Amino acid sequence: MYVPRAFAENDLERLHAQILATPLPVVVTQGEQGLAASHIPLLLSPDEGSHGTLYGHLARANAQWRALAEGAEAMVIFAGEQAYISPTFYPSKADHGKAVPTWDYVAVHAYGKATVFDDGPGLLRVVTRLSERHEANRPQPWAVSDAPRDYIDSLLKAIVGFSLPISRLIGQRKLSQSRSAADQAGVRDGLLASNNPQDHALAHLITKE
Repeated sequence: MYVPRAFAENDLERLHAQILATPLPVVVTQGEQGLAASHIPLLLSPDEGSHGTLYGHLARANAQWRALAEGAEAMVIFAGEQAYISPTFYPSKADHGKAVPTWDYVAVHAYGKATVFDDGPGLLRVVTRLSERHEANRPQPWAVSDAPRDYIDSLLKAIVGFSLPISRLIGQRKLSQSRSAADQAGVRDGLLASNNPQDHALAHLITKE
């Protein structure tokens, strides 16, 4: 990912926060069949390794796990808030007209080589933690233990787990930092005037910068 210096995010805590805020990242690998990408939920163990470790699972029928098993480096994309930025948002446009459209966004890319596993206890831990995380805010959270154990055991045979120690983290927060304070305020106001909730989410990030 190309990251201009003005937009680089290097703070590990904020990088981890974006990882945790992205429920369905994209895992990309290069294998014998070429590039492959899977949209899967992942867990982050922030204190495992220098940059943290990711845990997840793939369907056994998904050949991408074989690329991981063979030592291919994986790139995991955690895409955050994003919004189209119209030149009409900039007050400076009225002064000199030197403005073009752009896009503001937040993104984190994590890199590393994974270890795959298919033992029942290990897989059960991963799917249990994933369920606990995503069910936590529901009034009556579903738990893996709610399903018959023989049913869960049969499903575990159809997946392959992996742990991916993060060797590199690259983050970008492109939030109009290269514009003047007046233009930044214009971007924020323009996004808040939109009917798109994603525009509002990004506007609030600009406010916090």
